[in-house]
Amino acid sequence: GSEASHSNRVLFDLVREATGGADAPADLPDGWAQLVEARADVNAMLDLDDSIDLLMPRGSSEFVRYIQDNTSIPVLGHTEGVCHVYVDEAADLSMATDVAYDAKVQYPAVCNAVETLLVHEDVAGDFLPRIAERYREADVEMRGDEASRGVVSMEAATDDDWSTEYGDLVVSIRVVDSLRSAVDHVNEYGSKHTDSIVTADADAASAFMRGVDSASVFHNASTRFADGYRFGLGAEVGISTGKIHARGPVGLDGLTTYKYLLEGDGHVVASYAGDDAKPFLHEAFEGEWTPGHLSDEL
Repeated sequence: GSEASHSNRVLFDLVREATGGADAPADLPDGWAQLVEARADVNAMLDLDDSIDLLMPRGSSEFVRYIQDNTSIPVLGHTEGVCHVYVDEAADLSMATDVAYDAKVQYPAVCNAVETLLVHEDVAGDFLPRIAERYREADVEMRGDEASRGVVSMEAATDDDWSTEYGDLVVSIRVVDSLRSAVDHVNEYGSKHTDSIVTADADAASAFMRGVDSASVFHNASTRFADGYRFGLGAEVGISTGKIHARGPVGLDGLTTYKYLLEGDGHVVASYAGDDAKPFLHEAFEGEWTPGHLSDEL
């Protein structure tokens, strides 16, 4: 945004100066780094599919969708973080309270904060008063379905609440009758970002983690752990909720693609086809591989 324009220019100058030193790649072209500030420049960039391999928009949902809808360049990004915590019937309720609290309150403005809390009906009577007390202490506004409001006093949730990323101290709460119902709710209303189950039942955890179609699915942990640094990926350059190719928090490794280099000695495919075909051997390289020549048994 405009409030960061001065900082952006200073950071850009620092990057340009740092990469102009003796350690920079010899073939790094002049002008490889560009500072794009005007909307017209963004639109011009979207047409450069012959020069740009990947776009990673960071910003509002509207901005990300605009980029996705107006370019043929591959886009790695996500639009929203509608994350869930599901408290299973076999959950340790003390643990569930801590997880649900942390996922909402620790930093509510980020995309991995929880927006909807799902609670199995068998533990709703015990759990909801516990978490409601903690939420009230933190000034969290609760919006619940009819079953939730039958246990704890809160505002009524609307259909829009189930698919809303609040980015604030607001949480929607729904009581479900089964793990299957929880999974169905997440897959219908979630944004495929991060979702968590709290349970002591390993089979239930496995079913939830396999059934939920999200980039990150956790067991007995806050959704706030969905982060490139916390995953050990180094600096996080983005979050991807798509399925090709990188998914979830993305570090530098997630920006790489493959290029195959093959050294031969006149090898032809015909030698490996037909009645007397030579076999292919697929073996792992030991140590650091350096280009060499193919043997007769490739």
